[in-house]
Amino acid sequence: VQLQASGGGLVQAGDSLRLSCATSGLTFMHVTMGWFRQAAGEEREFVVGIRVSGGSKYYGDPAKGRFTISKDNAKNTVYLQMNSLQPEDTAVYYCATAYGIIASTVRDRGRYNYWGQGTLVTVSS
Repeated sequence: VQLQASGGGLVQAGDSLRLSCATSGLTFMHVTMGWFRQAAGEEREFVVGIRVSGGSKYYGDPAKGRFTISKDNAKNTVYLQMNSLQPEDTAVYYCATAYGIIASTVRDRGRYNYWGQGTLVTVSS
């Protein structure tokens, strides 16, 4: 299983970015995909997740009202659209996946057993 996150970069406060996570080596329709982020000196936190089959979405506090997750089943890829970025959104963003995650545990990073390498998002004020 491989996850390739991309799309990070340096932006100004108020800008938008779209991150991508391309997957391979898994049955895309059977997994839950999650985005997490980790700021310097902080723990990795849940941002948003999606159950590929059915499309149920789960939002963490960082994402509410500003971030949106989507997927392209044909490309085995998920996206994280981030709007109105703020300096506190600066972090390395990781995509992750696992089979068999139930809704009550989708925010638990310990439930994910495959991780991408991360992509750095830096938001300047």
